Amino acid sequence: MRLRPITRKSAEAEAADALRDHVVGGGVRPGARLTEERLSGALGLSRTTIRTALHQLANERLVVQVPYTGWMVASLSSADAWELYTLRGSLEGLAARLLTESLDGDKTTQLRNAFDALVAACEKGDDVAIVDRDLGLHKLVVSLSGHKRLSEQYRLIEQHIRLYIIWSDRLMSSKEDIIETHRSFVEAILAGDTQSAQSILRDHNEDAGRILVKFLDSQADSVASTAETKRGALRRSGRPRKG
Repeated sequence: MRLRPITRKSAEAEAADALRDHVVGGGVRPGARLTEERLSGALGLSRTTIRTALHQLANERLVVQVPYTGWMVASLSSADAWELYTLRGSLEGLAARLLTESLDGDKTTQLRNAFDALVAACEKGDDVAIVDRDLGLHKLVVSLSGHKRLSEQYRLIEQHIRLYIIWSDRLMSSKEDIIETHRSFVEAILAGDTQSAQSILRDHNEDAGRILVKFLDSQADSVASTAETKRGALRRSGRPRKG
């Protein structure tokens, strides 16, 4: 067995990893405000290091920089979710069909390994790894399709899909459900069932997407209702509204 060199990470990379785990693992709510000062104190790192790490997460679409305000955890609207699941359904459905038609021994091994990695992450209950393995499995199906332009289009929305998966996986009733929803389309591909592979993967995206859209709509309604209640209380008290 060969020894592998140990790669030492910079403080910025370590900070980005810690913040990514915090966001993906549900340690902070979507839409929540992040301050460099507070994160610097929590991680024991300089604000410059934290700022660099936050810019990395911004490139990954996990946080956004708000002018004159600071940083905020990225969130999805129901319209965003609808656009993503309808687009994913088309792209990944086509990829599944092309992969099934060109399946060989090497592709079979890669697909099995990717699914097994997702299963292992679910069994460990590692939320960060689950998101990575979930996205990795879907990316692999697209990559193994052999369609260059399809892969290029998928890369354009890859980080948006990561955020989508974070939300969608949290709404699954159990980790076993995550495993089973992916097992069905993987097995269809491996069985060489082109039609089933394409339709199952498209349906997988649409079913999860509709659940997410419904959830995000309910969240938006709740926020609007709370805001209206506060405005009503201010009107009754006679206090002026800020801003």
